[in-house]
Amino acid sequence: MTEKIDKVIELDHVVIRFSGDSGDGMQLTGTLFSDTAALMGSGIGTFPDYPAEIRAPQGTVGGVSGFQVHFGHNIHTPGDYADVLVAMNPAALKANAKWTKCGGTIIIDRDAFTAKNLEKAGFKTDDPIKEDKLECFNLISAPISSMTQEVLKDSGMDNKTILRSKNMFALGICFYLFNKELTFTEKFFESKFKKVPAVVAANKMVLQAGFNYGYNVQELTPYKVAAADIDNGTYRSINGNTATAWGLAAAAEKANLPLFCGSYPITPATDILQELSKLKNLGVKTFQAEDEIGGITSAIGAAFAGNFAVTTTSGPGLALKSEAIGLAVITELPLVIVNVQRGGPSTGLPTKTEQSDLLQALYGRNGESPAVVIAASTPSNCFHYAFVSGKIALEHMTPVILLTDGFLANGSQPWKIPSMKDYPEIKVPIAKQGTEKYMPYLRNPENLVREWAIPGTPGLEHRIGGLEKMDKTGTVSYVPENHQVMTDLREEKVARVANSIPDLEVIGREDSELLVIGWGGTYGHLLTAVQDMQKEGKSISFVHFNYIKPLPANTREILRKFKKIVIAEINNGQFASYMRSVLPEFTYLQYNKVMGLPFTVSELTDNFKKILEEK
Repeated sequence: MTEKIDKVIELDHVVIRFSGDSGDGMQLTGTLFSDTAALMGSGIGTFPDYPAEIRAPQGTVGGVSGFQVHFGHNIHTPGDYADVLVAMNPAALKANAKWTKCGGTIIIDRDAFTAKNLEKAGFKTDDPIKEDKLECFNLISAPISSMTQEVLKDSGMDNKTILRSKNMFALGICFYLFNKELTFTEKFFESKFKKVPAVVAANKMVLQAGFNYGYNVQELTPYKVAAADIDNGTYRSINGNTATAWGLAAAAEKANLPLFCGSYPITPATDILQELSKLKNLGVKTFQAEDEIGGITSAIGAAFAGNFAVTTTSGPGLALKSEAIGLAVITELPLVIVNVQRGGPSTGLPTKTEQSDLLQALYGRNGESPAVVIAASTPSNCFHYAFVSGKIALEHMTPVILLTDGFLANGSQPWKIPSMKDYPEIKVPIAKQGTEKYMPYLRNPENLVREWAIPGTPGLEHRIGGLEKMDKTGTVSYVPENHQVMTDLREEKVARVANSIPDLEVIGREDSELLVIGWGGTYGHLLTAVQDMQKEGKSISFVHFNYIKPLPANTREILRKFKKIVIAEINNGQFASYMRSVLPEFTYLQYNKVMGLPFTVSELTDNFKKILEEK
């Protein structure tokens, strides 16, 4: 690959945002760029931003689809503001210019900036740069559509098909701009379109033409971006939904049990069901039910029959599953419920992220109905926490709710592929045929776990269902004192899970002025904000909760060491409310945001500095 070496901008990290109409292929373009960056040694963080409507009117701001990539050294977030914006039409410029750094580069497809498209996007004049005061940007007006047509004029393809490749022209420009090889994307074409050689050839030609255009445009100054400092190993780019599916499959392997997933499609959780459906060779069984209730009850039936059972959903679906979760609680059957949170209430914001369902996960069932609640915190560690959720559910005979969110589900980052020999065995408490009469609610005195009787095992016949059970024998009971005993045992069983989870760790000094608390998918932004402030000499530390019910055993010990505590979350204060109920002796400040967007590092540091300055 030829390099133009007149001038190069050297940076530790760069943010690029691809944006266009939902039919312009921006998600694929961003994915191919991020995959190439990762394969060439960069750390990456991505943020796909889908339109909320399935098919908003073409050319409107509501139909804009975006994909942001943050790559370079020490990457924990998809970045706040873009250094480079690719806007394939006026609506994309209108929607995303505000997320671009002043002085950054904006690349537009000038062929799309027609009077009609400008009007659709809400511009009142034919000069969007002046109208929206965008003079501070380095604007590259490229004839992307017409040059794509010129490249493929002899291909024999119709015009509509030709223009489907224009995103590859834009990608070629960006590959030049950031000194990325074309090889990895070309191999993708060869694999994806191997049955249509003409499409492979066309996309390669357009990609190369875009690269050449970037080389020949004098206004484009290439970037040299630092590589990531990562451990040796085999890596791949992975998003949270794929990582979750694979983590569940890994837990089934370690437990030596078949995996059954009963689910109903719902954005943004559907991809977990789809990914699991590809794993039939690993013995995974998937069932797409007629509704959310059918999904979870099929999973409970599978658990009764001796399978590692899971169900997947998002917020509204979790509400529909609430009665059945209570059934899993009272029957004390192992079940993992994955809830990929999105903005609510009701249908809410299906494609936008929010930490919306914590209180629902903790309390959203009738009666005293305790379940373990765990939250993943990065796209890649969704694998680990899916595995851990399975391990806890199976070893403690309890439903476990695993919370991810739209940001984690769709975002991606490099993932070091683990060796399964490094993961612990899952010891399932399966009842064995014996000489004594089987009592289904006779418990292990250490962790209060009952044994799991697999149907068809002689001598292990027992009653099971949604009515209250008599302690030990499992017969239906309306005895008031027994209900108190069983209620207390179920709560204590969940509490004792704290004995098998890791302690909370402080990032920073344990005598800092301010402790920042986060949970779930806010990890990367909070970590970056705190580390930036620590470099400035600020007295600030950070703890992040992945285990929420029960809390890590040392939580109280950690919190009492700090003068000020602030809890930051993408809701109106659900974790703060929970902490006030379980550890009321501490005062909790809050920083909250409910916009369907993740935090930005800049807003977090501004807020934390204000707290430190307050007397």
